[in-house]
Amino acid sequence: MTGREDADRAAIEGIVGTFFAAFTSGPDGAARLDALRALFLPGAVIVKTCGGEPTVYDVDGFITPRQALLTGGTLTGFSEWALPGRTDVFGDIAQHFCAYAKSGELDGVAFTGRGMKTLQFARTGDGWRISAAAWDDEREGLVVADGATGR
Repeated sequence: MTGREDADRAAIEGIVGTFFAAFTSGPDGAARLDALRALFLPGAVIVKTCGGEPTVYDVDGFITPRQALLTGGTLTGFSEWALPGRTDVFGDIAQHFCAYAKSGELDGVAFTGRGMKTLQFARTGDGWRISAAAWDDEREGLVVADGATGR
């Protein structure tokens, strides 16, 4: 890899880290979500599939209800984190595809889960920004395989 490719991957992986860190309950949740909001391009699209009809969000439509959930007190001890993934870069576009896990308590009931997320990026004059994101969660008949993203 060239120095620029290394720098691009490092920048993108930093954004991925900020993305997942935003989904943590407790103090500073609003600041983490504000930091996440700044990493999206205007007009970015976020899609949740999870076995049903896809739900499509714009940036505010995605962040606002999560902020209420993460700071409202019904979701506690929650965090979401990236598992091994793969970042591909070509010129001014890139994608990161990874498994992820989550755990917490909702209304006092503990839960865990895993799934796969894909984040697409575009290089701007201000650096890399998320242009789109999509995810699907494990469920009966759909399990994240070991080494799902390959390398």
